[in-house]
Amino acid sequence: MAEETVVIETEAAPAAETQAPAPAPSYGGGFRGRDDRGPREVDGVEKVVHINRCAKVVKGGRRFSFSALVVSGDAAGKVGWGFGKANEVSDAIKKATEASRKNRFSVNLKDSTIPHEVTGAHGGGFIMLKPATPGTGIIAGGGARAVLEAAGVKDVIGKSLGSSNHANVVKATLAALGALRPADEILRARGKEIKERKAL
Repeated sequence: MAEETVVIETEAAPAAETQAPAPAPSYGGGFRGRDDRGPREVDGVEKVVHINRCAKVVKGGRRFSFSALVVSGDAAGKVGWGFGKANEVSDAIKKATEASRKNRFSVNLKDSTIPHEVTGAHGGGFIMLKPATPGTGIIAGGGARAVLEAAGVKDVIGKSLGSSNHANVVKATLAALGALRPADEILRARGKEIKERKAL
């Protein structure tokens, strides 16, 4: 008796519709953030101010190393800077970021700006900061802008009057922010009552 082969046709279940992931945001030229390295936990704001390449000439050729200057803060009154060296850019940035988190200190702010005009200096760097009305934005560039954004200042007028060296500008800006004092403390230092503040 011949065997009969039975073929059963079945319809494949419809594949579940999958939604394509949203494309990653694109940034214009000059952006030096870390968004292209995958998701990670970021504690506040991190800004890479400058990366320097150093070449050491040896018998077999040149050996390159990198140094990175990073500013980080919580955008709510705390900011710090860090410097890192390594043979790879990513390692240098990592070292600098860790150092900047350890060096954070608190800054006295008034709403979205600074409480009073202040100057800061370090080495050949000299910077002047003035409070500004809401909506002005950060009128400063380079390392000074990175420090102010990381500290949480949104409205300020800054002018760099000294060296353009990135490290000196960053340290001068941090010195200026560290010299800020609230109005109550200034009045007490002058021996005046706090209730006289409105008359000043």
